[in-house]
Amino acid sequence: MASIKQQTLSSSKWNFIERISSQGIQFLLGIIMARLLLPSDYGTIGLLAIFFDISQAFIDSGFNSALIRTKDPTQKDYSTVFYFNLLISVAVYAILFFLAPSIAGFFKIPILCPILRVQAVTLIINAAMAVQVSMLNIQLDFKSLAKRKVAATLISGICGVAFAYAGFGVWSLVHQQIIAAGVNLVFICYVCRWIPKAGFSTESFKRLGAFGSKLLAAGLLHTFYRNFTTFAIGKFYSAQDLGYYSRGTSIADLPGSTINGVLQTVTYPILAKIQDDDEQLVRIYRKYIRITSLGIFIISGILCALAKPVILLILTDKWAESVIYLHIFAFSYMFDHLSTINLNLLKVKGRSDLFLKLEILKKTISISLILLAIPHGILAICFAKFLYNQIAVFINTYYTGKLFHLGYIQQVKDFSPYLIRCILACIPAYLVTYLELPHIVTIFIGGSLAFFLYWLMLRKNPDMLELVELLKERFKKKK
Repeated sequence: MASIKQQTLSSSKWNFIERISSQGIQFLLGIIMARLLLPSDYGTIGLLAIFFDISQAFIDSGFNSALIRTKDPTQKDYSTVFYFNLLISVAVYAILFFLAPSIAGFFKIPILCPILRVQAVTLIINAAMAVQVSMLNIQLDFKSLAKRKVAATLISGICGVAFAYAGFGVWSLVHQQIIAAGVNLVFICYVCRWIPKAGFSTESFKRLGAFGSKLLAAGLLHTFYRNFTTFAIGKFYSAQDLGYYSRGTSIADLPGSTINGVLQTVTYPILAKIQDDDEQLVRIYRKYIRITSLGIFIISGILCALAKPVILLILTDKWAESVIYLHIFAFSYMFDHLSTINLNLLKVKGRSDLFLKLEILKKTISISLILLAIPHGILAICFAKFLYNQIAVFINTYYTGKLFHLGYIQQVKDFSPYLIRCILACIPAYLVTYLELPHIVTIFIGGSLAFFLYWLMLRKNPDMLELVELLKERFKKKK
């Protein structure tokens, strides 16, 4: 059997290709669409995110994570989850269909009613392929998953741009998401070629549900929190304000979500295989903390420092109000991977009960902070979220400290060398923005300067040296 390092490298390669390619395509095509559409169009779609995300959490119910964690899942396990996902998705669609007029009335935006009814079809499409995606994850077939995601992103993105050029407005975004879901389903069915071979098993449902139910509760809390800010801004402010906020936060989230997504997808199924070896788990997770911090900190730091020229260059002055949100959240999202690592460790050990306790505590704090901030404006809400993100990292290390002696102080020691050097490298990049230079020149000079200073300070760091060696090995193999 391949070593953990080899499995991680092989799996990470394809997952990283997927993230970079799909998000790169989405980002570039998104720039074109943002120039064609209005901030209010994005705000309108953003208002529905909370309903779709909560619905998707109900449909999954933690069963797909339970499948991945299960050693040698049976056909009964797969079939049971498939039937459950499909049944719940149809029920959820029916509920959203009938609630659509009330939701549109609540936000006082009539077009939300037909949009919700049409876009909710993606819930059924996603449910129909959830088990096949889990199977490919269990088999560590990230190559097929990467091809699927890139193809869907490219085809749907091109179609979305075409619809935007044709004057479909906000419906361009709706059609884009439906096409993406459809392409994903076709590709997954072609690659996996799996159909349910057994009936619904009560035994499988109870066994998988015992683990998945707690993840469902935790997932619902996280989903509600993640979308609560969007919901609040959409209700108490305007769709245009929400559009500015959403665009700034989505760009800020790119570096972290790309690397964090690779980490989440790849490490969970691999480390589930060594869940009984605590010493090896801790050693590997500490390395994940260092390696991911090494990359995420500097990329997010540069994005934070160069927020103004980045927004004005790629989105034009029409989106200038998004700059402040990119400043705040590019720095805030730097630390999300630490939460992912700690929570993944609890999931690997099967401690979904502790996972749920942490989510209840964190989301109570978060929603309280946001409620206090709402009367004081959108910036106050942003700073409340920033404060919460720092508190969340501390809270998420509590049980890993108790169970594995991998507490907050130890993790700070692991990532702080990279954070300090990132800040020192990005200060000169930020100062470059005060020069009267074209935006593209500012980005090139500031970004190059920050990367060079960061490398200069870490050129003898063991993790940096190991990362460089791994990249060299990969490059030689390709040759």
